[in-house]
Amino acid sequence: MGFARTCSVALVGVEGVVVEVQADLEPGVAAFTLVGLPDKSLSESRDRVRAAVTNSGAEWPQKKLTVGLSPASVPKGGSGFDLAVAAAVLGAAERIDPRTVADLVLIGELGLDGRVRPVRGVLPAVLAAADAGYDQVVVPEQAAGEASLVPGVSVLGIRSLRQLIAVLSGEPVPEEDIADSRTDVVLNGLLAPGAGLGSGLVTDPTDTEGPDLADVAGQRRARLALEVAAAGGHHLFLSGPPGAGKTMLAERLPGILPPLTRQESLEATAVHSVAGILPPGEPLVRRAPYCAPHHSATMQSLVGGGNGLPRPGAVSLAHRGVLFLDEAPEFSGKALDALRQPLESGHVVIARAAGVVRLPARFLLALAANPCPCGRHGRYGAGCECPASLVRRYQARLSGPLLDRVDLRVEVEPVSRADLLGRTGPGERTATVADRVREARARAVTRLADTPWRVNGEIPGHELRTRYLAAPGALAAAEHDVERGLLTARGLDRVLRVAWTVADLTGHDRPRSQDVALALELRTGVARGASCGAGERA
Repeated sequence: MGFARTCSVALVGVEGVVVEVQADLEPGVAAFTLVGLPDKSLSESRDRVRAAVTNSGAEWPQKKLTVGLSPASVPKGGSGFDLAVAAAVLGAAERIDPRTVADLVLIGELGLDGRVRPVRGVLPAVLAAADAGYDQVVVPEQAAGEASLVPGVSVLGIRSLRQLIAVLSGEPVPEEDIADSRTDVVLNGLLAPGAGLGSGLVTDPTDTEGPDLADVAGQRRARLALEVAAAGGHHLFLSGPPGAGKTMLAERLPGILPPLTRQESLEATAVHSVAGILPPGEPLVRRAPYCAPHHSATMQSLVGGGNGLPRPGAVSLAHRGVLFLDEAPEFSGKALDALRQPLESGHVVIARAAGVVRLPARFLLALAANPCPCGRHGRYGAGCECPASLVRRYQARLSGPLLDRVDLRVEVEPVSRADLLGRTGPGERTATVADRVREARARAVTRLADTPWRVNGEIPGHELRTRYLAAPGALAAAEHDVERGLLTARGLDRVLRVAWTVADLTGHDRPRSQDVALALELRTGVARGASCGAGERA
């Protein structure tokens, strides 16, 4: 009788649970039993592991084999357990010393020829292993860079099961050919077909040269709102006729956001790794993600869902980045209202029969909409033929509670002939605006150094009213709007957040009356004669 054990990791959302893989050999009729709540893809590992072991030059044990996955109460799925199952079986058969694999965490899929292929979720799996006290992991060679992002963990990248057997047995490590690049991108599991990258849902994080803000003609006020949104992490709603530049502005928003911090990069990379959209050769997401789903997207595709345990949706793929909903009224009302909770909390909790998953969802929301179905409502001489009742129903698709969570609401005017022909001079480039955004965020980080917040858009309303006070008399106009019912309590808090961001952009130590006036104008759309020195240069 032989027994061996090793470890792997089961993913629940973007969090990992260390699973002990036990293999037991007993005399009897040759059989292979896999227990421990495996799903269909994991149950199929019996055939993959048997073929991989045989084709790697090792002898498959002709005994009763039982492989257990503990804890048995945790649902387990995917092909990432193949490598651990094979190592446990070889240890029980004494092909390798069982003690060499007892303290290892092994993650990887096995091909029938013994080649080791990467799987999704390597980074969160290694993070879970490190938190559980393991300091040695074995992963496929293509995922070694991703696994190495976790400090304090020794990573061994292998190409085949033969190499693993040689390393653990102290034998010469055989050379293995690199996988065929024509099929490796899909076979290695890093880029799942239809997962988003390359389909327009998520932009390629390796693309360092995005669209330039100087390409946008005119739109000085909308460009100012874009700068304020990036500097303070404020949600943005752009409304205007077709062809005014709403989509162009939103597409340039990620370019003026600062680079992600180390912690933010790890959070975004973990989500993208689980979703299967992490590009090979680029293990760390350094730029703010940009996610733009089509208006036919369902609620599950936005907040997360799927069979079994939920998978990350668009709100999680845009974590620490921008979620852009173009033609927002065309989305279903149920899908739009599902955004209300993650907009407030920064995460989304999805309950299914298989379990409850908490996914990160701290993103900057950008909405774009036409004023009516034809897009010409409210324009003198534009010839809008939409009945008033149709316009009301169209605009009511964006519910009041959702819009109340949006800090900036900007009317995008049609581009004038002078702006379109460049007679007013070129607009500022993305790099120029990004420098001001970084300076404003640096001021906010200094002010919030001893707090859990990093941008003004995250500060709770109570703290704004008691700890971070505006200049005396600066809130008179905002208080008057509250008394008239033009602002809700949440709306006042959001005006204060925007006012602090405007103050950071202009270099004020705290919001003044003109900063609050501009914040009110950007939220209500009512002109108050306010201006911002940084934005007016646009």
